[in-house]
Amino acid sequence: MAENQIRLSQLIGYYGPGAMLDLPDRSVLVMGLDHWDQRSGAFRLIEEPRLSRLLRLRLQDDNRLATSGEPQLRTPPLDVRDPRRVSPKIRAAIFPRWFLCDAAPGDPSDRRRLVRFQQLEAPKRVDYRGDDGKRRRVSPIRFVCGCEDGHLQDVDWRRVVHQNTPGREGCQEPLWLEDGGTTGDPRQTRVYCECGASLSLNDLFQPGRLGQCRAEWPWIDNGRDPNGCGHMLRLLTRSATNTYFPQVTRVISLPASVDQLAELVRSVWSALQTCSSAEDVKLARRFNPQVAATLEGYLDDEVWSRIAVMRRSDDQEDQAENPRLAEFAMLASGQPVIGTPTPDALLHAETLPRAIWDPSKSLLLGGISSLVAVHRLREVACLYGFTRFEPAPVVTEEFEDVGLAVRGAPLARNPTWLPAVEQFGEGLFLTLDRNALQGWRDRPQVKERIAALGIGADRWLQQRRQRGENISDRAIRDQLRPEYLLAHSLAHALITEVAIDCGYPASSIRERIYISAGSGTAIPAVGILIYTASAGNQGTLGGLVEVSRRFAQVLENALERQRLCSGDPVCADHDPATAADDRTLHGAACHGCLVIAETSCEARNLFLDRALLVDTVGPSGVGFF
Repeated sequence: MAENQIRLSQLIGYYGPGAMLDLPDRSVLVMGLDHWDQRSGAFRLIEEPRLSRLLRLRLQDDNRLATSGEPQLRTPPLDVRDPRRVSPKIRAAIFPRWFLCDAAPGDPSDRRRLVRFQQLEAPKRVDYRGDDGKRRRVSPIRFVCGCEDGHLQDVDWRRVVHQNTPGREGCQEPLWLEDGGTTGDPRQTRVYCECGASLSLNDLFQPGRLGQCRAEWPWIDNGRDPNGCGHMLRLLTRSATNTYFPQVTRVISLPASVDQLAELVRSVWSALQTCSSAEDVKLARRFNPQVAATLEGYLDDEVWSRIAVMRRSDDQEDQAENPRLAEFAMLASGQPVIGTPTPDALLHAETLPRAIWDPSKSLLLGGISSLVAVHRLREVACLYGFTRFEPAPVVTEEFEDVGLAVRGAPLARNPTWLPAVEQFGEGLFLTLDRNALQGWRDRPQVKERIAALGIGADRWLQQRRQRGENISDRAIRDQLRPEYLLAHSLAHALITEVAIDCGYPASSIRERIYISAGSGTAIPAVGILIYTASAGNQGTLGGLVEVSRRFAQVLENALERQRLCSGDPVCADHDPATAADDRTLHGAACHGCLVIAETSCEARNLFLDRALLVDTVGPSGVGFF
């Protein structure tokens, strides 16, 4: 990692506050928001009123947000490469603070000394000088511990080693780690003290062996959770994926109006959102030079009128709706031009006439009702917390950790702002024909297949509850709808084919699935957004938009690839009812067909079944196409 730098998007992801990451010489813990450089000019505000309002409504009773108003969205510290200014930084603390000494010449290759950070040789503290005078390089130990509430702490190695040797709890003899094999298997690895006490690393996985959690928040001023903790500690491998699951919410920015004044007001919304009259607008101009420059040429009364309209529109529509529904309503509106066709627009899309993307009236495209070329979009992603051991809910826009057996941890003790990034890109948006969906759902084979997938989901819930997790059916309810399973599988098939066709890396293309609530037994509206977004303008190069002109061929190729998988017949015959763990949550899907990069999928590559798209060597008569 050159110069100990990471990308902004990584900070709003797997390297956010509370995450551990490896540097060349040691492992560190990213500190909370209170330790992020927030000097004037070190960050930039991101204006996305819909997202700020949504976060306030959903987190107002949560200890992860201190303000009663709408939280500010700020970028992580930005390095503008100005030699006259000190580069802004994010503080990181050394963690864990236990280290293993590398073997020096003459040392046994299978035995390594455990030492604390304060025992290392100053000032760099990357070496340990032993009693024999030899200097040995050190590396962070692989194991730490934590609990389901996101707390984290070092393993108290002296306590756990001497736990079964009464009277030796205060022993200060040297500790050693001994590898009995070459695989790193915990059953072959022992930690022992020169006094004779020892234990196998495999013993640390036993419930209660590590003791009671001390409710430590080492990323927040080395503080503790004021609510305490009643959980027992669990062992964590420092570099394992279950040490940190970021809770990120994303929205696609929508134009509130096509007029220029609305765009200008939105660009300085954080300074104008509290205005209640034209006089307040006048004061905002006087005391905020940015507002004055942005609104130059417009009367105070005009600006106030636009603020009132935007606020009323947001209150009535955005607050009442799932953010995806507001996006779907805009993209599926059927308007020839959506948004404004300008280089700095938040959204610019074009609803294509059917003659362009279905010139031959193909039967294959009968299930597609509309196609929209999204020339430019802005995605805003905000990190609002994280979990350990179990990831945050997938897809759902409910922030309250519905169905989780773990609790989200805060990014700071009393945060009033949250880190966010904005990324620009392009994409394709398509909707499925409701009549075709109705006919597909009414087939007996489809009902049988959906029932089989439901049995697998019940098995998944049962397995989790047998492990003592108090998980709710709501955790996966929405993703088990036939429409979602179909749309999600189609999105994965299209992402793979579009990456081949347009040249974007498959890992840079994402999906966003839209399923309306539907009333009663009515078939819901279904939409799929395939898009790419990156910092700056690199995501708006036009490759995805051009795919719309040859969409018929792209779809045909994508579906043809799903008929036969390199894992068949094992893949096609997969039975979720007899599978284990997450394999119970999908049908015919594996790395040879539907599984894509984790960064591209909004549901962790679950809830997939290519049999719902086309006939395979397994089930037949189930495919939508």
